[in-house]
Amino acid sequence: MPVYFIYNYFMGETNKNQYKKIRSVLIIVLLLNWLVAALKITLGLLSNCFSIAADGLHSLSDGASNIIGMVGIYVAYRPKDAEHPYGHKKYETLFALGIAVSLFIVSFNLFKGSLLRIKHPAEPQVNALSFIVMFSTLIINAAVMLYENRKGKSLKSDVLISDSLHTRADIFTSISVIIALVVIKLGYPILDPIVGIIIAFFIAWAGYKVVKKSSDILCDSAIIVDVKKIVDIVLRIKGVKACHKIRTRGRPDDIYIDLHVQVSPDMHIDQAHDISYKIEDAIKSGIDGVTDVVVHIEPKEPG
Repeated sequence: MPVYFIYNYFMGETNKNQYKKIRSVLIIVLLLNWLVAALKITLGLLSNCFSIAADGLHSLSDGASNIIGMVGIYVAYRPKDAEHPYGHKKYETLFALGIAVSLFIVSFNLFKGSLLRIKHPAEPQVNALSFIVMFSTLIINAAVMLYENRKGKSLKSDVLISDSLHTRADIFTSISVIIALVVIKLGYPILDPIVGIIIAFFIAWAGYKVVKKSSDILCDSAIIVDVKKIVDIVLRIKGVKACHKIRTRGRPDDIYIDLHVQVSPDMHIDQAHDISYKIEDAIKSGIDGVTDVVVHIEPKEPG
């Protein structure tokens, strides 16, 4: 079976375009992460600098996150089927948790490595090349983080946003290494592992935020807290008397809404059915990201 046929079988046209955009971002970020990792690891090995080499391995883990993200979006952007009538979008959120796990692993390893450096201090060879490479890779990481975060927000992709937080953690780690190099030059190597411990907590906090956001989506927390906009849209539909019991769930790009609408008790069922369709169309047009609207029609009792 040709690969192109398989690809089109699993991807709807709209999902396929979204998938391609997110995948393109991840491929660009993956190549840049590998470049940064190669520079840091090479310099670390040549200069016998453990902290730079460790930072390079951290950058290598960013590449692993990119690969996790690509697998996640491949599954997430398949169209609805009989077993998944609501689609597969939550798989992207699930794979974002995988990125959070990698953040916690990096945080733990950095914390453990910092404690070991306190116990067994070492002085690497620090020179101008060390600072040039670290500052250059820091600039690349900052550009990657801003680019990926901006694309994640515009494409409403949990994987891209979560992965940008991973890259931001790498920035904090690189800053700690640069500070460590300066401190070593000044003759105070003990501050190196202390800074590493502080950065480890920053990385863990980034992982916690990813878990918090992902768990809210997976546990069907309200995606639209202020439902006033929904009420305003519904009440503009001719024939609607009242609107209540509004519930929302999903992701910013895949919102599900159900609500109860009250109409005149003597309204014909055909007219009530027509109103429900108008409500669905109005909400989808007025609120970005709405995938499905379920309208429960009720008679408005007098009084």
